[in-house]
Amino acid sequence: MLTAHPADTTRPEPPAKARILQAATALFAAEGIRAVGVDKLIQQSSVTKATFYKHFGSKNRLISAYLTSASVAALAALDARIAAQADGRDALAAIADEVRDALHADDFRGSLFVNAAAEFPDPRDPARHVIADHHEAIAERFTRLLQSIEHPLAGEAADELMLAYVGAFAWGHVGDPIGASVAFRRSVERVVADATSLTR
Repeated sequence: MLTAHPADTTRPEPPAKARILQAATALFAAEGIRAVGVDKLIQQSSVTKATFYKHFGSKNRLISAYLTSASVAALAALDARIAAQADGRDALAAIADEVRDALHADDFRGSLFVNAAAEFPDPRDPARHVIADHHEAIAERFTRLLQSIEHPLAGEAADELMLAYVGAFAWGHVGDPIGASVAFRRSVERVVADATSLTR
């Protein structure tokens, strides 16, 4: 469910800041973002209230950091999978494999980005900007892969794959993960086949 602002890798995060972010990642995924209060985050990360506010200032800033960190990690994993393939067709098939694996994981609870969007309905919310950037980054990768296989309508086809991609995570969460993963793979295969048929 794979831009968000890249993390600064020039220096390590302070241990307390890292612990707060780790606690937020676990609690937000398990219980929802709005359901988790600052006091619980502080307790779970074993820091003081002063330390929490020193590093993040507010829960809203922590939410943005959580989503940004998740986006950076997800896009890095997606890029690694793409880079390991021989060509664009193989890369798109590998993304279908990744979706299947995600939907069948024991801890799958849907796309954390879609789940977060549902909790923040105002499109002007900073969290929504991170979520939008994340999905735009995935769409850009779809477009580049489709261009690499000379799809004549790469942008439009990427939009189709994004609809199938986000839909797979939603349907896999609330309905049938097997059917959702199979349907996404069929969408990928159809779009790849179109790259050949439309250029004839």
